[in-house]
Amino acid sequence: MTVTLASLSQQTGLAVLDHLEQSVSIPVIDGLQAQGDLIVIPISVVSVSLSVWPNAAWTEVPAEGVELLRGAAGGNPHTLVADPGTCRWTTQVSDPGGLAIGVFEALAPAYLLHPEHGASGCTPGRYVVRRQREYTAGGWGSRLVAD
Repeated sequence: MTVTLASLSQQTGLAVLDHLEQSVSIPVIDGLQAQGDLIVIPISVVSVSLSVWPNAAWTEVPAEGVELLRGAAGGNPHTLVADPGTCRWTTQVSDPGGLAIGVFEALAPAYLLHPEHGASGCTPGRYVVRRQREYTAGGWGSRLVAD
């Protein structure tokens, strides 16, 4: 089944902006992907510096999705979307850098939806969702990317 921006918007009830092509198929990839102020990273890339708590509480991602982060000043939400029973989510992680929002495990493609950015898909696997920091002439600063 082809997943489009329109089908994700209908599934979640989250409207996307009119300038986005809603009939386009959402790409599903297994690598890094950034969306505004978030970055999704396969956990194998960061497993040395990040861990899920041993007794972490996991939440099943419902059809309408889970809001991961809302943009600055109450802006638009980044929402994790998956078919029921195929994805779970936890915020109970240890991340020395303090950028991790949480980790999700997907048995089928999972999607990150945002009203302004559209959507991207993740192949089955385990991923960490992190905030992004801005890089300046002086190096990586403490200022987070604002969306």
